[in-house]
Amino acid sequence: MKSADETKVMGAVAFSALIRGRVQGVGFRYSTIHEARRLGLSGWVRNRSDGAVEVWSEGPLEKQTSFLTWLHRGPPGARVDSFCYKPRTPTGNYQTFSIQW
Repeated sequence: MKSADETKVMGAVAFSALIRGRVQGVGFRYSTIHEARRLGLSGWVRNRSDGAVEVWSEGPLEKQTSFLTWLHRGPPGARVDSFCYKPRTPTGNYQTFSIQW
């Protein structure tokens, strides 16, 4: 029998991403939350002190693929110069998508 944590993350995939460019001061975090919630994903987004934006996301593969595509271009007004992501193991620790401070 699977534990509650294993059941929560079954079928989910996770990734972390680091996005650089004109990604702070252009509504990137709030647009990221809106897009992630629209897709039904969970995780977080935060600004980093080096000017980059960092993302942790968990959810179904198909929705994660759409989210990655969106993150590559970002919201209007943003300019993504560099995008790096790594597949991760889902934790099941997040109920929604939010800003992490």
